[in-house]
Amino acid sequence: MTEQQGVWDRGDGVRLAYRRQAGSGPMVVFLGGFAADMAGTKASFLAQWCAARGRGFLRFDYSGHGASEGRFDEGTIGRWAEDARAVIGGLTEGPVVLVGSSMGGWIALLAALARPAPVAGLVGIAAAPDFTEALLWPALSFEQRAALMSRGAIAMPSDYGPPIPITRALIEEGRAHLLLDRPIGLSCPVRLLQGQRDAEVPWEMALRLAEALTAEDVRVTLVKDGDHRLSRPADLALLGRVLASLLGEDGGEA
Repeated sequence: MTEQQGVWDRGDGVRLAYRRQAGSGPMVVFLGGFAADMAGTKASFLAQWCAARGRGFLRFDYSGHGASEGRFDEGTIGRWAEDARAVIGGLTEGPVVLVGSSMGGWIALLAALARPAPVAGLVGIAAAPDFTEALLWPALSFEQRAALMSRGAIAMPSDYGPPIPITRALIEEGRAHLLLDRPIGLSCPVRLLQGQRDAEVPWEMALRLAEALTAEDVRVTLVKDGDHRLSRPADLALLGRVLASLLGEDGGEA
């Protein structure tokens, strides 16, 4: 099954790049991580996985990411959540299953809260809700915080490529979208996959998220030797089995 490539105008002239393949529903929608793009290992795996089953699949780049227009350093959690809502609202019909990786887990939760009716399930892979406040801000030194507040941005080293700009707006605007300080009112099934050797998102966050969710059908899978990416063949196979279960396919696992 061939993926269709295109762009979606989010409403202000900024065009978001996407790839979509037709198929049966619920459509699987992948939401990538902070500074990642839709050509990554997990997104590519899911495209092949869905194609092999004749299932609809959608992946896209947030503004300022990958092939999409816009500046990365002008992005915020709210802006990227709006990107997700725009693409999902414009390019899907009927129920969807959201698969969010790292920051994408936060974006998936925000998208599901904004439009709960079409969300048939949600999978978080090292999901990182509230990461700007719970993980990023505490990791900054006093000097880095001072520079961020006075200059408006600093560059942070990344294990995955060039330094990443962290902006004051990212931190401050993110506070309007924090979720873990109250119950998260979703009723759809949720599956959380989390590596216990994740150096970026502590595995305890998956348990904290599971506790905050009001849904009853929530299950956490801890991968003892798993890192943040969870992109090894065994990790991807696990993702496929968990997703198959959510979609009611044989061979899946809860």
